[in-house]
Amino acid sequence: QVQLVESGGGLVQPGGSLRLTCSASGFSFGTFGLSWHRQAPGKERERVAVIGPTGSDTYYTNSLNGRFTVWRDNDKNAAYLQMNSLQPNDTAVYYCNARLGSRYNYWGQGTQVTVSS
Repeated sequence: QVQLVESGGGLVQPGGSLRLTCSASGFSFGTFGLSWHRQAPGKERERVAVIGPTGSDTYYTNSLNGRFTVWRDNDKNAAYLQMNSLQPNDTAVYYCNARLGSRYNYWGQGTQVTVSS
């Protein structure tokens, strides 16, 4: 059974940090590309970070200004998103996605991140 489970979300004050974890099971995690996405209320889902299967290739949306870092540990079937200097406009549900070609495309259920004082 394929599963992607995000964790680590919560309430944080502006300027704070959170680390999200995406835990995978039921498929060959190390062969899949992994991406983090977020969706704020009333907005479309936005891709924020991508990491290749080996972890050597990463991509970030320009608007993050270097505040987020993505990495993965294939031995643990997990990926991470470190988010620093969080701002209220980072408030969203954060999702991880694992994809291999066009045939295999898995989503987690999301974790809520709320940035507020």
